Amino acid sequence: MNGLVLLAGVCGALIVGGLAVAVHGWLGTEAPPAVSQRSRRWRSMLAAGERSTSRQRGLYAAAVAAAVAVWLSSGWPVGGALAGLAVVGFPWLLRQFTAGNAAVERLEALQEWVRRTSDVIAAGGGLEQTLIRSARTAPAPIAVEVATLTARLQARWPTSRALLAFADDLDDAAGDLVVAALLLGAELRGPGLARVLTELAGSLSEDVAMRRKIEADRAKPRANARWLLMITFGACAVAALNGDYIAPYGSAVGQLALAAIAAMMAGCLLWMRRLTQPAPSPRFLVDTGRRRAGSERETATVG
Repeated sequence: MNGLVLLAGVCGALIVGGLAVAVHGWLGTEAPPAVSQRSRRWRSMLAAGERSTSRQRGLYAAAVAAAVAVWLSSGWPVGGALAGLAVVGFPWLLRQFTAGNAAVERLEALQEWVRRTSDVIAAGGGLEQTLIRSARTAPAPIAVEVATLTARLQARWPTSRALLAFADDLDDAAGDLVVAALLLGAELRGPGLARVLTELAGSLSEDVAMRRKIEADRAKPRANARWLLMITFGACAVAALNGDYIAPYGSAVGQLALAAIAAMMAGCLLWMRRLTQPAPSPRFLVDTGRRRAGSERETATVG
């Protein structure tokens, strides 16, 4: 196989994918009409989701174009499949090895939200109204979850059901602690909820400091994994341009060998990604099928 033909096919696929992403982004740049502050907040979250979906579609289109181009130019079905998977998998793995503080940022945002909520409740605010108003100033990492909680309360969900769904949205052991305190406050309606939330916010602050130290220790292994990922993909790209080197992989047995080698390399990279990820803490407010079915029935009844 001629390496120049393969290089031309890959470049053509990248150009097609880039044009598809550019056209898709250009078509989605309409200015929204003037709406209220709450509507703007919901529209911004929906727009963020749509932009993420558009980027994913553009990436998938580029992956399909790369796979078809490599397959047609080389005659290797396994090579085409690997090219498509590389277009999707490389950014995902690089993002996994790069972003290590997302969980810490969410925990810090939760701590800030709890502290603000406790201050409002201590000033005499009701629990449900405080939770609804907290969506206006919720920190960005948990803004979607808090806004969803607000929407459920405004839809007249029972407070306990809405809080349990909020815990499922957060999907974190620290979130379960916060929701458990809010559930007790919603049931007992006593004056001590603000004090409990303040103490809980202090505990979360200590947890944030500890997790930041742990993430600092994990920064070096993540950097090593990131460099190894880029070196691996770079070496594969350079090897693909050497026709004599990869000629044995053109046969049926060579295609099977290529698939096995690629599977082992992908397995090693995924294993490294798993080693650099922190182990999640076990939750104690876990959703069940019965509770989720009940929530769906309540939603249908409200609708």
